[in-house]
Amino acid sequence: MNTVLLHPAYFGPVSQYAVITQYEKIVLENFDSYQKQTYRNRMYIYDANGKLLLNIPIKHKSSLTGKASDGNQLYKDVLIDNSFEWQKQHWRALKASYQTSPFFEFYEDDIIYLYENQFSHLMDFNLKCQSFVFDAIRIEAEIIQTDEYFRNPTAMDNGRHLISAKKDFNFLSERYQQVFEPKHGFLNNLSILDLIFNLGPQSLDFLENQKLPDFNF
Repeated sequence: MNTVLLHPAYFGPVSQYAVITQYEKIVLENFDSYQKQTYRNRMYIYDANGKLLLNIPIKHKSSLTGKASDGNQLYKDVLIDNSFEWQKQHWRALKASYQTSPFFEFYEDDIIYLYENQFSHLMDFNLKCQSFVFDAIRIEAEIIQTDEYFRNPTAMDNGRHLISAKKDFNFLSERYQQVFEPKHGFLNNLSILDLIFNLGPQSLDFLENQKLPDFNF
């Protein structure tokens, strides 16, 4: 059985889901330290002006303790800062970007609860996002979570680097229809929602046929 180790993401990029659909077993890292500028709390969608960042505000460790932070905080302990109306803003952006896409209305009722109900922990919210994706496009991979941190995993492929939002890891997907492509051209490796709202049930076949991102990191 082929197995890959990944970080849960906020509606992770197409590259991460290309990996997920081409492995039989997905191990989710549950004991890593939180890092900035990753898909843990951000995703990129396609709006009328091009690529748009949606970012989930978090409560930093220093704000919780009142002391200077060394930056070390477990991802599973990171709290969402719900004093900002980020859910309302993100949902408004998703509707504006994708309400004319072929499948937005098809999935709207199944996803809106994520933006109408508050979640305290970032990882819990991201796992709910991942569950929506698995159900929406019928991914059947086995999923487990780690009970320890694997510094140098040997029994599985290590795809944890794919959580970084600063690199593309040589991933270039095949073109698919995007709502604003006539204005700005095809945008590569956006959030999985971009693919789902445009391809719907065909998303799984598409992902299974993509060349995987580079694992040599």
